[in-house]
Amino acid sequence: MRCFRFWPALAVISLAACTTAFPQAPNYGNLGRTPSKEEIQAWNQAIGPQGKELPPGSGTAKQGQEIFANKCAACHGPAGEGSQLAPRLVGGRGALNIPTPSRTLANYWPFATTIWDYINRAMPPKQEGSLSASDIYALTAFILYRNDIIPEGQVIDATSLPKVKMPNRDGFIPQRLEDIHDLRARGCGAGHCP
Repeated sequence: MRCFRFWPALAVISLAACTTAFPQAPNYGNLGRTPSKEEIQAWNQAIGPQGKELPPGSGTAKQGQEIFANKCAACHGPAGEGSQLAPRLVGGRGALNIPTPSRTLANYWPFATTIWDYINRAMPPKQEGSLSASDIYALTAFILYRNDIIPEGQVIDATSLPKVKMPNRDGFIPQRLEDIHDLRARGCGAGHCP
């Protein structure tokens, strides 16, 4: 019974120790800055499968080859084969329902517009936003060409990119759940469908 008498006292001591630690923590109030409205708008845009948000510009695989050599090959390898620094971008087609699927652009990305969006947001590392829209179209064209998805001379732009059908596009759930006709496959239950 005596143990129970000491628990409240220990709890008060522990709580007091925790609260006295807070004032000793460093103050990071001057770290960073509030982003401008323009910066937020630049970050807050996503390119959907229909490509409605794609900006003007265009590029071909031939143009993208030079950009890739200068900006991408150091990490992704000269032919897009990947390295310890970055994943491969070329090849790797095959089934996704095996224990070790190859998750490359050719078989794992359902929409070609995602390639443009990803390059625009994240590449090259620590230089995000340094590529023009036409540079990104050219790099996207080069990657699609190297994966045998488009011919080398095809011009990629806001109109043509959403029309590119990725090799495993039909291996994914449809973009709209209404497109799945089997109600059980849609996850419907008790008269309610997502």
